[in-house]
Amino acid sequence: MIRIQQMKLKPGHAAEALEEKAAKVLRLLPEQIASCHVVKQSIDARKKPEIWFSYVVDVTLKSGSEEKVIRRCRDTSVSRVTPAPYRFPEPGMEKGTHRPLIIGMGPAGLFCGYMLAKAGYRPILLERGKDVQSRRKDVETFWAGGPCLPDSNVQFGEGGAGTFSDGKLNTLIKDKEGRGGEVLRILVEHGAPSCILYENKPHIGTDILSEVVKNMREQILAWGGEVHFNARVEQLLVESGRVTGVTCTGGREFLSETVVLAVGHSARDTFEMLERKNIPMEAKAFAVGLRVEHPQSLINYSQYASEWPEFLPPASYKLTARTGEDRGVYSFCMCPGGYVVNASSEEGRLAVNGMSYSRRDGRNANSAIIVAVTPEDFETFSGDYRGPLAGIAFQRGLEEKAWGLGKGRIPVQRYGEFAGKPEGSKVQRVPSDFLPCIKGQYTFADLRFLFPETIRKAFIEGMESFDRMIPGFADDAVCLSGVESRTSSPVRMHRQEDFQSQVTGLYPCGEGAGYAGGITSAAIDGMKVAEAIAKRFKI
Repeated sequence: MIRIQQMKLKPGHAAEALEEKAAKVLRLLPEQIASCHVVKQSIDARKKPEIWFSYVVDVTLKSGSEEKVIRRCRDTSVSRVTPAPYRFPEPGMEKGTHRPLIIGMGPAGLFCGYMLAKAGYRPILLERGKDVQSRRKDVETFWAGGPCLPDSNVQFGEGGAGTFSDGKLNTLIKDKEGRGGEVLRILVEHGAPSCILYENKPHIGTDILSEVVKNMREQILAWGGEVHFNARVEQLLVESGRVTGVTCTGGREFLSETVVLAVGHSARDTFEMLERKNIPMEAKAFAVGLRVEHPQSLINYSQYASEWPEFLPPASYKLTARTGEDRGVYSFCMCPGGYVVNASSEEGRLAVNGMSYSRRDGRNANSAIIVAVTPEDFETFSGDYRGPLAGIAFQRGLEEKAWGLGKGRIPVQRYGEFAGKPEGSKVQRVPSDFLPCIKGQYTFADLRFLFPETIRKAFIEGMESFDRMIPGFADDAVCLSGVESRTSSPVRMHRQEDFQSQVTGLYPCGEGAGYAGGITSAAIDGMKVAEAIAKRFKI
């Protein structure tokens, strides 16, 4: 197979133009090409307003020598490739007495269960929340002013926290084994659009992702797996340094010598139980900040240098900065045409997240602008406690202050007021009557005293730096909302090279365990754990 890199075409091109351009690059006639498969498509706007689609394509010939064609091209963008499809390992030799238990049905647990079920291990999946359809009803009721249910909310339930997000699927993980491609292929097989297989920044959107999650669950059941909802794990059973099972809500007991902990980054009560059980884990650095909203038209203009052309998607951005005190500030979970959502999971505490539907057709863009924090920062709310859950105490302290500032609603403030800027201090690109797009009730409030001053100053310094990259980013009327405190797990559970904890048979997995960040990386980690279990046990 011949691969062509950086093959550029104008947006809006005809479908046949791809094959015609490939033939031209390879100095062939179009009829000599058997197939032309898009591996990657990205937008090249470096010389805006001139914009291109840049492709990586794989070409197969009807006949003739690929080597001869490549030599004749004398083009460094042309090479020969041999695709290496993903392969699940052969089963090991150890005999297991019980079926594997998987705790949590976010991306890590779902993909771990899917791979094991497909291989014939008939796993049992335990999810503390509800199925995705029931969960969606609970979340929408909460956003309309109803109660926050502790086990059925934006954080907990089938699909995990990623279900109510932008559904971004890009990852920075190096993926020589092809797990990332397999994740995308499985998602497409269960209802995701095929374009995620080649888009440079693939996303699904919360509406489609919900259906995909349901379809994957039904496939696990068809392969002989079990799924139990409303099954919050209350105790981990351990004997002589080996896991033997778990007990769940209502006293239900599930026995197994193989337990996968894919609990997600917000399972604070589970982390507390694991600390009492002396499961090895530690506090880790993460980041906190505020959701920042701009008109989507402003972001489109900054990235495309013109009003949003019909053939281009709503523009996104990725921004990073270092402050004068060497603290990292960066954008996180950017949602073009999206919404800020109330992502709370505990009474009296308030957290926000960003979400987009598949069309990304909301009027605002939002992202979290977050500041890196380390265990040294956690003393603000953890006092003398220095244990593995110090980051959770820090999160809870911020969320309690946010809840109080908004009196239970999402607190919102204009950036100019938050930064203490004199009125009319700069040219404005965001109109003074600009309003947020929020799922959940909100109110304008004073966010200036939400964070320790070192973090607030770093946030402002980052915003002003980003304004030099995207003019208007730090305009006075830009809307801030908070608190964004669940960017990643504040805990890392220790695990060894075979993916087991020091407790034999216990497999910490995914974002909650501190080994992933986002849907795709969590799914990949779930696959790795499934592979480790398969290498150990017979079917």
